[in-house]
Amino acid sequence: MLLMKPTSRAPRPAASHRDLIVWQKAMDLAEEVYRASRGLPASERFGLVHQMRTAAVSIASNIAEGKGRNQPRDYARFLAMARGSARELDTHLGIARRLKYLRDDSPAVAEQLLDEVGRMLTALMRRLTPL
Repeated sequence: MLLMKPTSRAPRPAASHRDLIVWQKAMDLAEEVYRASRGLPASERFGLVHQMRTAAVSIASNIAEGKGRNQPRDYARFLAMARGSARELDTHLGIARRLKYLRDDSPAVAEQLLDEVGRMLTALMRRLTPL
């Protein structure tokens, strides 16, 4: 039986934004927000629905754009914008829930993904900009 020696090398950085789990989760989140926002009233089509969808798409887009930058500081800046969009989306979901536009269980998946993406963004930002 051939045994391989454990290596002490750090994991290779992701070659593309598509390799990032946080980007994949952000894409899942955007898909879920589109699904959940279909049930909002037609009167909110250009209001809350548009705002929710824009914020959700912005999260994944900023992760991708930041990954494409050559400097860790630039990458961290785009991750901070993604995190800001995540907080914005959290507010939109809260407003939709308060107005009873969403069933109580409807945004649960989106909120769970949102929390997970937020934690991942914070952790990634800390790795890029150590104290």
